[in-house]
Amino acid sequence: MSRKVLIIEDDFALADIMIALLKKNGFEPHHAADGEAGVEAARKLRPDVVLLDVRLPKMDGYEVCRALRTEEKTKGVHIIMVTQVGQMGEVEKAFSCGAHDYLTKPFDSDRLLKKIEKALPS
Repeated sequence: MSRKVLIIEDDFALADIMIALLKKNGFEPHHAADGEAGVEAARKLRPDVVLLDVRLPKMDGYEVCRALRTEEKTKGVHIIMVTQVGQMGEVEKAFSCGAHDYLTKPFDSDRLLKKIEKALPS
């Protein structure tokens, strides 16, 4: 069973932590550092789950989310927004553009892993 997770995050230190956590737990992590690279990577990789930051260079997380939802290859991917932005309006905006779940930084590793497991096809 595929367990590909694409991390779209411009904070390289945080991305490295997430990659190490995912590898340790049997996932196949991939990383893109900006929105445009994230959309390209999602098209090529067809990940099971995308961990998507909101504040990104080139395209923000909402634009990335909408782009992934409109393309045949990526419209079914589970998107978990991971961001420091936790205001209610932001959460609603994430869901309205197609995110499945939302996690605010700093996050608990166990909570992140549970959200990813929940998103994976059974």
